[in-house]
Amino acid sequence: MPRGSADASFLFTLGELHRLVRLYADRQAARYGITRAQWAVLARIERSEGLKQTELAEQLEMQPITLTRLIDKLSDHGWIERRGDDSDRRVNRLYLRKAARPLLGKLSGLRSEITATALDGINPSDAHRLLAQLESIKENVRNAIQVPPGESPKKEPRYG
Repeated sequence: MPRGSADASFLFTLGELHRLVRLYADRQAARYGITRAQWAVLARIERSEGLKQTELAEQLEMQPITLTRLIDKLSDHGWIERRGDDSDRRVNRLYLRKAARPLLGKLSGLRSEITATALDGINPSDAHRLLAQLESIKENVRNAIQVPPGESPKKEPRYG
């Protein structure tokens, strides 16, 4: 990519967008008496019930003590439960409780509202192209992380 305005603005804009979306999602989630962080925990457990707490902390890039506090609150509300692991007494696995299902339905609608707000004024084909481009950027960075420090990532020719 040639150096220029995109080079000067890309990381700042991406970071600012991330911050603003998090702030907006927190404000909107508060309508349901939940935080964005709690929502993230519920959504991950919904996708992968039976996760170990340690696995979930790693996936959410969260300190285990922070996750434990979130799980305690979600458990107090009756939305998730910890179950022991059959093969390791030290391990807790996380499961949704029936009471979480209606909340997750509302949060799914809220996710759609937040997305619609963010993409307001962008036509659907451009939004799909943007998502595909963001996936490519994510893959570029994921691949670069695999390269030992000091080495340059290998560039594959792009077609299309």
